[in-house]
Amino acid sequence: MDAGRKGASMFLISACLLGKNCKYDGGNNETQWVVDFSLTHSFLPVCPEMAGGLETPRHPCEIVEKNGVVRVINDIGEDVTEAFEKGADDLIQAAQIAAMIRGQTIEGAILKSRSPSCGGGEIYDGTFTHTLIQGDGIFVRRLRRAGITVYTENDERQVHLIGRHDFTK
Repeated sequence: MDAGRKGASMFLISACLLGKNCKYDGGNNETQWVVDFSLTHSFLPVCPEMAGGLETPRHPCEIVEKNGVVRVINDIGEDVTEAFEKGADDLIQAAQIAAMIRGQTIEGAILKSRSPSCGGGEIYDGTFTHTLIQGDGIFVRRLRRAGITVYTENDERQVHLIGRHDFTK
């Protein structure tokens, strides 16, 4: 139910977790509990990379942070920060407009862990060696600044606790 009942709260959900083939390699990260959750809760599917103009498939990207400057670099050395920032900014604006039109509030976001856009709490370190570090993706940083709670597909139990409320009325 991606949709529009007045007075409800809504969630932002990574489109790849819902089975959309928007992952960097052209696949998806479909996660059954997230799909099931989407059937009973109002939501807006999101993919910041595609919203920023990147194509699928695309080169894998990681965040590199040096001297307080955050850049998103792909595995062939191209700086794609601008696309990541544009996608994040455009989606937050679109979500706020959608919530306003629907008469809803944004309850939270369920996003793909470790992603340079959607990773919450843990991301890859920028060396393309599958090394994880503490940190947030570009979209998550902006969501947190906007006061939106972020979950990943690994937070099923926590999401179900808040999801017991009927956000569709």
